[in-house]
Amino acid sequence: MIMKIFIKLACLLICFSCTQKVANHDKLFVKDTVINDHSFYFVVDYKNDTVLKLDTAKYIVCFDDTIEHFLVVAPRKRGGWWAIDLKENFLFQVYNTSPGEPSPDKISYDRIRIVDEKGKIGFADGKGNIVIKPQFEQATAFYKDYAIIGEKCKKIPWDTIHKDLDCEHYSIECSKNGYIDKSGNIIEIGNLTFKQLWEKLNFPKEF
Repeated sequence: MIMKIFIKLACLLICFSCTQKVANHDKLFVKDTVINDHSFYFVVDYKNDTVLKLDTAKYIVCFDDTIEHFLVVAPRKRGGWWAIDLKENFLFQVYNTSPGEPSPDKISYDRIRIVDEKGKIGFADGKGNIVIKPQFEQATAFYKDYAIIGEKCKKIPWDTIHKDLDCEHYSIECSKNGYIDKSGNIIEIGNLTFKQLWEKLNFPKEF
């Protein structure tokens, strides 16, 4: 009886190990390589076979180290950050999280923030599909099932609050705040403050 249980456990562990290995095979890796004094980004699979080669004559930088469905890059002929697929098709522009600094958004709970030409914010999923069209003035990343949004917002430069600062950073205050689900449905919007919503939705302090 004990031997049968041991065999079953061993089989389960083997199956789990195999599943993990197959899952890892889905990931691709990005390497920065110099050939004849010219830099390239190589996207390779787990066997180190090249899937895609990106020329730095076209891209200033590739932000990702590991990917599954798309890469975030800074193209030389387009402003900002853009997501491209493995055929170098442009999918959408990626939201920059910190004004004045190169900080493209990352996938959080299978959602990444995107922007349109007017600066409105929407969301794409981890496969590169646009699931919420850009429409919000302000939006946080998703934490679990929700993201906080803001309307009628204004920018408050930090140097107007702290006179000793001289930088491009600013805070954003919105007259109306609310939150959405992962399909973009507005669950609530009104006169709640950003802090009140943060606490209501149990967003972590470090998020």
